[in-house]
Amino acid sequence: MGFFYSIKNNASWEENVKNITKVIFVIIGTFIGAGFASGQEIYLFFFKYGINGIIGIIISSLILGIIISKTLKIIKKNNIENYEEFLNIILKNKNKKVELTKLINLIVNIFILVTFFIMIAGFGTYFSQQYGLNQIIGSSILALITYIILNTNVKGVVKANEIIVPILIILVVIIGLLNLKNLPLMQIKNYLIPNNSLEFILKAIIYASYNSILLIPVLITLNKYIKNRKQTTIIGVISALIILTMSILIFLLLSKVDVNIENLEMPAVYVVSNMLKILEYIYGFIILGSIFTTTISLGVSFLQNISKNKKSYTQTALIMCITSVIISKIGFSNLVNMLYPIFGYLGILQIWKILKNKNYY
Repeated sequence: MGFFYSIKNNASWEENVKNITKVIFVIIGTFIGAGFASGQEIYLFFFKYGINGIIGIIISSLILGIIISKTLKIIKKNNIENYEEFLNIILKNKNKKVELTKLINLIVNIFILVTFFIMIAGFGTYFSQQYGLNQIIGSSILALITYIILNTNVKGVVKANEIIVPILIILVVIIGLLNLKNLPLMQIKNYLIPNNSLEFILKAIIYASYNSILLIPVLITLNKYIKNRKQTTIIGVISALIILTMSILIFLLLSKVDVNIENLEMPAVYVVSNMLKILEYIYGFIILGSIFTTTISLGVSFLQNISKNKKSYTQTALIMCITSVIISKIGFSNLVNMLYPIFGYLGILQIWKILKNKNYY
């Protein structure tokens, strides 16, 4: 009996590890999109502030880890199936709860859709910047692949992240360490000059805020993979550490930009291209893989939020993918710089409500 009990426990342990890994990979896959992997987000929110930018990265990673863990606890305890149900739990304004819930749900859905469009634009921008192809071609390729994956629902998204995300993490770490090896200490010091402004703290909060807006609807789709409270803590801690490590490595990568960084759509790609030719192709895979995993994760969370049945799910997916190609003509960096900070401010309320919420076990 003891032998069979041991086998059962080992099987259960292995299943728990697999489930935790799946959830972490989807979280990281959602997080490291075009803006992050290209260096555009790290530049906009952190790099401008020198050494304070690294402090900002630590602050935002900590906030995200806590939000991920608490959100999963709330989702699991209340068996939440969609974002509107989640809002009903964290908002306690009984008189205006319905109106407020609908408003926030609408805002978040718009942001998810806009970010979906940004990912499609980023895919096209990469091909345009690196190979001179028309941006529409790259955007159309991703839109088509995304439509196919979205029709497999959550399982297809989880499987894609399981395969691609670990490769992306390993490659970013390898390139980051190679960069550190060849980065003169004096050059690092030049970029780590302290900035007296406390604006970096606000930017760190905004960065965590808008990322939480994207992550929470995705976390809701992963409810079935969470078994207990301990798992939510493990997932939050590991996710935060991965985000912290990758962010700092890309931050240091940007210190090797030798032109006006504001003129670069994808500054990290520019740096890697000047290191080794083979690294240029490897980082290209990182960019495209990051965009792909984020796009499909956001796509499935948006569709599950608004679709009433399978027919509307499929029709909306098709409309989303076609529209994304048209909107991609606006430009990747323009979309990031214009829209991310706006939604970051809007997400601060949600972070505050989650941190205050006690409705979890």
